[in-house]
Amino acid sequence: MQNSHFEKISLETKLRRKYIAAVASLLAEGATVPFIARYRKEATGSMDEVSVITIRDRLEQLKKLDERRESILRSLDERELLTNDLKEKIINADTVVSLEDIYLPFRPKRRTRATKAREKGLEPLAQRILLQKGDDPALYALEYMDSEKGVETVEDALAGARDIIAEVLSHDADIRKSMRRLYWNTGNYKCRVNAGMEEEGAKFRDYFEWDEPVQRTPSHRVLAMRRGEEKKVLSLRITVSPDKALDIILSGKCMNTDTPEGRIIAEAALDGFHRLLAPSMETEIRLKSKETADDEAIRVFSSNLRELLLAPPLGSKDVLAIDPGFRTGCKLVCLDSQGTVQHNTVIFLFMSEAKRIEAEKTVNGLIKKFGSKYIAVGNGTAGRETEKFLGEAGLMEDVKVISVNESGASIYSASKIAREEFPDFDITVRGAISIGRRLQDPLAELVKIDPKSIGVGQYQHDVDSKKLHKALDDTVRSCVNRVGVDVNTASARLLSYVSGLSTKVSGNTIRWREKNGAFSSRQQLLQVKGLGAVSFEQSAGFLRIRNGQNPLDGSGVHPESYPVVERMARSKGSTVTELMKSEEIRKSIHLKEFVNGKIGLPTLRDIMEEMEKPGRDPRKSFQVFSFANVHDIKDLEEGMVLPGIVTNVTNFGAFVDVGVHQDGLVHISQMADRYIKNPADVVSAGEKLSVKVLDVDIKRKRISLSMIGI
Repeated sequence: MQNSHFEKISLETKLRRKYIAAVASLLAEGATVPFIARYRKEATGSMDEVSVITIRDRLEQLKKLDERRESILRSLDERELLTNDLKEKIINADTVVSLEDIYLPFRPKRRTRATKAREKGLEPLAQRILLQKGDDPALYALEYMDSEKGVETVEDALAGARDIIAEVLSHDADIRKSMRRLYWNTGNYKCRVNAGMEEEGAKFRDYFEWDEPVQRTPSHRVLAMRRGEEKKVLSLRITVSPDKALDIILSGKCMNTDTPEGRIIAEAALDGFHRLLAPSMETEIRLKSKETADDEAIRVFSSNLRELLLAPPLGSKDVLAIDPGFRTGCKLVCLDSQGTVQHNTVIFLFMSEAKRIEAEKTVNGLIKKFGSKYIAVGNGTAGRETEKFLGEAGLMEDVKVISVNESGASIYSASKIAREEFPDFDITVRGAISIGRRLQDPLAELVKIDPKSIGVGQYQHDVDSKKLHKALDDTVRSCVNRVGVDVNTASARLLSYVSGLSTKVSGNTIRWREKNGAFSSRQQLLQVKGLGAVSFEQSAGFLRIRNGQNPLDGSGVHPESYPVVERMARSKGSTVTELMKSEEIRKSIHLKEFVNGKIGLPTLRDIMEEMEKPGRDPRKSFQVFSFANVHDIKDLEEGMVLPGIVTNVTNFGAFVDVGVHQDGLVHISQMADRYIKNPADVVSAGEKLSVKVLDVDIKRKRISLSMIGI
């Protein structure tokens, strides 16, 4: 079946079959998505990670389809129901849905009305009616009367026959296929508030009386209505025209409803639709609509997470970090350029003037002592008030105060990872450390937190949790490997996301470093327990060793390509170091001369790009951002133009932090003076921009913003 799978995926994706086969082979050998996309371009036709993931996931789906197919064939064979015609249909079924439709009439099931009618010997009567020979069923139904079986009258016999016909039509694969298409193409969501739930379910008010075509309902509305239904606030149905549904059932079997037999079939068809087909189709389409909504919500979440993880890092700078608090004080830590804690204390800004003056002295004294030029302030409770205090604390002119998104910091500080990393500090100090390190390197710090706790998802608790976890894990791994990891400074958590490194091997890498000191070459990685040849192949290109024995160890050039770089250098009478430093030498090299059976032009071009900027960070440069002089929602006025940071992008717009503890919404209609289909085409999470205040609802804590005309 594997070859047919490659052909099918090729037709679906327009990717060449041989490249799909190559990806499948690499995945089977244990290669990771980042490794395949980065270091096996010749084999895959330079596929990007998205294409590799698409192939991986589709192969998994087709494998499950094959497993289900085998299970059905085995079940039918064991029950001696498998005919050659049925076997051929099952083998040719190309989706789980079509496979289940074929199997449905043969599936072991509970006792139904049709089952009971069959037990009364009425199946031959039903089959005779379906033949529509033009006879009167009321006459030949007399043959099936049997008081011992409970068939006392002709009507009893005809009623049982109708139940069998209703089930036969409802289980017909062709009818179900057409009915499924009717529901998907013309079905309407019908949402209503449940009696007595108007006040309790006020936040679902928009859906108290809502009708919308299934195909046009955006993901956020599907998930919102389903959440309201789950909370017993809303009732949700999918409806279609019964007349159109009946036409599908009858026309599909060329039924003539003008005859006595045809009228019985029509009655059975209508009963079968309302009692059997409609509930089944509604369940299916609800599930399909939910899956579509999940996929879109997960796509949005992954996109937001990627932007957040790849946010510009401050870099190796000394930072004074503050986790603000009113009653319990502000936790303050001083971090050196590598994120090591040098000092921690607590300052109280909101108790008394004396405490406030003391806090000013403490902050200024620590800045002078440790040379911190950047102050990271968590943007949660008391964050803006703390920033205001710092603005009035007489700091040196070159000290910058920067607001840092602290979503998930409290979860991290109470986690096992935080306890292992900082066993001598309590939760509050760990939170401040996380805030400071997020400023220095967002990626290295955020990987320690469950992505669902970072706060950039859309209805994240309503979507398929396994699918969400897989997508977010792919996103984190993609970001980590895209940036590269300094093996001598990385945490075990960060290392665990590197291609080919398990959690156990990552821990062993840290222990090797603690015992032997810094790695001086990539080759030393093979001394780490559990890091064998396969793990080395997968991980080495993504691990950086700054100022190591080999200058290429600090770049994204894979060790397997070192020989070709050395040949390039020798061809010009230079060393590898000289080749990396000299643009003139690199430009004089003709790459085609170095193509061989394993390395082609795509890899050679990547090598030259890496040597131009060895180990370069693909993230944007850091820029200091400051909010306007507003601290509370009450400070906002209509027409104000304010700087803000995008905190979350959804299908209906973007949420923007303007510094007042409550994010404002730029609705999709207010993002540009042209039609916008997808907000992500205009803004991204973490982006800094200017917005205009349209409306402020203090009671409901809602802020409406606009990006138009600024």
